[in-house]
Amino acid sequence: MNTTDVGGVITLTEADLDPYVTHAQTRRLLTGPGLPSGSALLGFGALRGRPALRRVAELVEDAEKLAEELRDQLVIGALRSLDRDLESLVLDGATGEVFTTYVFPRHPGLMDLSPLAPSLEALLRFAATTDELTAFHGRFAPGYGPKAVAQASERLATLFADGSGEDPAPYWRMAALIRPLARIARPGTGLALDLPPRLLDEEFGSAAIVRFEDVDFPGALTHAPTRRFLRDVGLPEDGYWYELDTDVPLPTLTEYYAEEGDVTADELPHGADRLIRLGHLLEDTSLVVDGATGAVLCWSEPDAILRPLNADISTLAFTVWLVHREKALDEDHGLTDSYEQLAATMAETLAMVDPIACDPTPRTPEDDGRRYWPEAFEDQAGGGLYAW
Repeated sequence: MNTTDVGGVITLTEADLDPYVTHAQTRRLLTGPGLPSGSALLGFGALRGRPALRRVAELVEDAEKLAEELRDQLVIGALRSLDRDLESLVLDGATGEVFTTYVFPRHPGLMDLSPLAPSLEALLRFAATTDELTAFHGRFAPGYGPKAVAQASERLATLFADGSGEDPAPYWRMAALIRPLARIARPGTGLALDLPPRLLDEEFGSAAIVRFEDVDFPGALTHAPTRRFLRDVGLPEDGYWYELDTDVPLPTLTEYYAEEGDVTADELPHGADRLIRLGHLLEDTSLVVDGATGAVLCWSEPDAILRPLNADISTLAFTVWLVHREKALDEDHGLTDSYEQLAATMAETLAMVDPIACDPTPRTPEDDGRRYWPEAFEDQAGGGLYAW
């Protein structure tokens, strides 16, 4: 086999493709321009193996249990998320179509195919278009607010539909609906985002938004942009995956546990007297803001770990708005029919606005790299992305 990977492009030889790839256009692409060795959405590392192309039937223990349509599909790579591979990319060598599947070597009877693109050319084009949106360039030059979101969504949907010759696969439909939501707010001054006026009120209803008064703030909350946001913009009282405490003035974490008595002062994280508790995420996980810097974190009582949650209060607000929007879209478009792909799309969309919320790089010696929002999105049993 003579597979080459030069300059980030993987090409195969005619011998690599025989006898499984008979589709002429696909053969020309793989032996000519080739495939990028990797991108944010697609990884083709499987083609570096020996042999370069392997049938699904060769990757499972009992190929007889595979659906017939799966046996001769060729594994060419993987659909990627922020930090890992998701489903395998498989190629139909006769038609040139590309599908995804989860490869279960010991349970091949559970495997099935999901359409992704009508050809490798279309797949690369769709991925490049999505990357343009993420990078804010080309056809998706900078623009913010509801109008920019609607325009980007319509443009993506049109490009995907034109390239598919029919309804785009679910992965691209959700890309057109979800990813443009990252354009709702322009960069802010003092905080990461400058949310459009009344964005939260219009999404959740004015009665559901809590705005704090100066008397609610402890002296430790010295970060002026955070104070202004909590006072003037506010937060939804119930963001589904979090809930604010509104019965008492906001306490520091030290004050909260002095009252609750569940955790001693020695067990609290360093700087607990400047961490202001806004509410809780899970029953035993506090939602806190650093009063000096405005960083938003979560304190896990059972783990005794303080982890990053969001860059600041504005990106926390964006996150709960994003989840609320997704639920409404799921009600109309059935996005959760492809739940794993949706969870990845949500995490990638959040990362466009707030990388801190999804970056597993430890930020303190105690930080284990777990991040609340990506894990919450992926929790299909918890059902957080399903419509109400």
